Amino acid sequence: MHCFFAFSGVYLLFAGLRMIRENITSLEARLEAVCTRVGRKRDEITLVAVTKTFGADVIREAMRAGLKDFGENYVQELIAKNQELSGLSPRWHFIGHLQSNKVKYVAPFIHMIHSVDSIRLAGEIDKRGEGCGRTLDVLVEVHSTDEATKSGVIPEETIDLVKRMAELPHLRVRGLMTMGPFSEDPNDSRRSFRRVAELARKIEQEGIEGVSMRTLSMGMTADFEVAIEEGATMVRIGTAVFGERPKHIEG
Repeated sequence: MHCFFAFSGVYLLFAGLRMIRENITSLEARLEAVCTRVGRKRDEITLVAVTKTFGADVIREAMRAGLKDFGENYVQELIAKNQELSGLSPRWHFIGHLQSNKVKYVAPFIHMIHSVDSIRLAGEIDKRGEGCGRTLDVLVEVHSTDEATKSGVIPEETIDLVKRMAELPHLRVRGLMTMGPFSEDPNDSRRSFRRVAELARKIEQEGIEGVSMRTLSMGMTADFEVAIEEGATMVRIGTAVFGERPKHIEG
């Protein structure tokens, strides 16, 4: 009986890993299709696979399938996975709400922080970047919907925040990030994405030294195609890669 359950567990593991490869193949076809439709090249879009609540084996399989960029929402979970996967050197993106007192834990290895929404947080990132001898790439999170539960700086205050962040020597502003509204209709996100893309163009025209607006992190599983149509250069996708995520217990 124990052998049966052991075999069943191994079978389910391999079935799950095979599903990831199939999901990535299907997702790549969708990315190619939307890029072709709007006259863009597939290599203009960075796919960040959102791995919160998924284990290291799942990430290893995604890397074997060609993925390089992975997004995490929780610092403790990110630290554990970074240690377990240190030999593979995935590019980690922090995409959740980042508390200032936890920046020190991710500063030594993070590839990009997507969720900077205050000068206080930016100042802490700059301080920790200096402490570990790095200049950290960040995105400014813009609150582009009417939903009070979402984080981010409002569009009207974004340019001022970017200008203040540009003065920090161990931080590089590389663009904007936003989330569309919670909705079953992907097109409901279009207004938010278009607004942030226009804001990025406006900031670019300001010519702020050291600031780039080349990265627009917009779109998730439900609305990434709309995001790409509106100018996204980075999409954050979890379910379409890994399937439904297990229940998360934050430790």
